[in-house]
Amino acid sequence: MTDEITKAWSGMTTRAYKKYKGLKKENLRDNMTTTEIVLNMLAETATKNISQAENPRNFVENKSVANRGGKIAGNARKELETEIGHSIISEKSASELNSVVTNLIENFGNNNNG
Repeated sequence: MTDEITKAWSGMTTRAYKKYKGLKKENLRDNMTTTEIVLNMLAETATKNISQAENPRNFVENKSVANRGGKIAGNARKELETEIGHSIISEKSASELNSVVTNLIENFGNNNNG
């Protein structure tokens, strides 16, 4: 169901998402930006809430619930992207994201020393 949820909100299967980020064995969630994580959590939470309300009985019903929960986050993603003018889905992995933060911290420290 994770794959169904991810595909519904991001437009990619988990395998395609990992490939997009250049990941091999690394965990996808560990390599998401804050916005990606928030949208993923919204998709999972929406799916859980729909499932609790409807009590799906079989794989087909569960798959439908997962898709609908993911679409809720997908709609939020699309709306945010319209507002900011670019995709929130980042190609960056955790190591790339960490280096950006490290550079910001180092530059901030260098600019405030004098």
